[in-house]
Amino acid sequence: MKMIAEHQTLFYVLALTFGLYMTWGIGANDVANAMGTTVGSGAITVRQAVVLAAVMEFLGAYLAGGGVADTISHGLIDGELFAPVPHLLLLGMLSALLAAGIWLMVATLRGWPVSATHTIVGAVCGVGVAAHGVDAVQWYMMGEIVASWFVSPVLGGSVSLLLTMSIRRLIFNTGDPVGQARKWGPLYAFLVGWIVSLIAISQGLKHVDINLGKLDGQFLAVAIGVVLAVSARLMMNRVGNDEGADRAFQYATVERLFVPQMVFTGAAMAFAHGSNDVANGIGPMAAAIQIIETKAVSATSPVTPFLLFIGGLGIVAGVTTYGYRVMATLGYKITQLTPTRAYCATIAASLVTVAASGLGLPVSTTHIAVGAVIGVGIARGIGALDLRVISGIVVSWFITVPVGALVAAGTFQILRAILS
Repeated sequence: MKMIAEHQTLFYVLALTFGLYMTWGIGANDVANAMGTTVGSGAITVRQAVVLAAVMEFLGAYLAGGGVADTISHGLIDGELFAPVPHLLLLGMLSALLAAGIWLMVATLRGWPVSATHTIVGAVCGVGVAAHGVDAVQWYMMGEIVASWFVSPVLGGSVSLLLTMSIRRLIFNTGDPVGQARKWGPLYAFLVGWIVSLIAISQGLKHVDINLGKLDGQFLAVAIGVVLAVSARLMMNRVGNDEGADRAFQYATVERLFVPQMVFTGAAMAFAHGSNDVANGIGPMAAAIQIIETKAVSATSPVTPFLLFIGGLGIVAGVTTYGYRVMATLGYKITQLTPTRAYCATIAASLVTVAASGLGLPVSTTHIAVGAVIGVGIARGIGALDLRVISGIVVSWFITVPVGALVAAGTFQILRAILS
């Protein structure tokens, strides 16, 4: 208590600074989940993607990222152990933010798409062990994270492979690819609108005081899907079809028909990402500020508009400064993407995310997105994949939690020694 009162201003500054740093890392690394495939497909340029992502991520974070943040990172550590010593939890949240920000920065500079959620979970785990020993951590929850390393990419890859094969069979391997694209394109557009809207609705509206029931949410998502399907039909009908043209020209025309869907998907996913993942950064920041103000430990912490603004600002800063690095990995380095391939990868990732959330499966959206891109490459043969890049990504996944834990534990001990 005394320590918090003596250094109250310093703690405020550290909480805001470290929170901004952590959300910068989220923007620099995680945004590639939403925009990487769109960029890789050539639908938009990197600069256009950065601007679009910055706007949509900020809107998602600020408008739909509110509510209440879980202080103890989904029950990973026992909060009751910190009740008599709230200053230790304060130091722990600061350490977790700084450690997570450091690892996300390192991973981003290497071009590795890692999970921001796993990073902060590892950091909180390290804080718990450093403060109260191994008994402070609910270790069974780590099993879910380990499972997600395997479940997420396999599911994402399997679904994207099936989608790629369906487009190849229904559109490309026919006598009239452009005509078949006009026939089946609206159905794929409906799928885009429905699935992506479900994610935006479920992840965005759950943080604000708009409570749509499951039926209402489904109805709204279906309505958006229908609007997108009709729009796709109208746009596709405006594209000429020269049945006498060579196959290469017809294939290029088909790819062009899928570009608008990719832009819509990227924008909607960026909004959903901003609304959902900003909690990874502002959750510990909100917890730290609440402890500073109340000198007590609480299971949840209110997220104010000011904190949402800080989180959104950090994400935008991350996107605009280094977001292109991980976008390049997902969009260019794993395998060569076109609009149809990128569509399959993005929709597969969206489908798996929605299904896994409903079934309660332990998955990581980052790992799903990477697996989906790999699945698209597998459809063209193993030779279409850069296995060196993939192996680097997999290694980064395995070391994310332990690195986050070690850096957070070390930072915690340093802050404790300096400020105690």
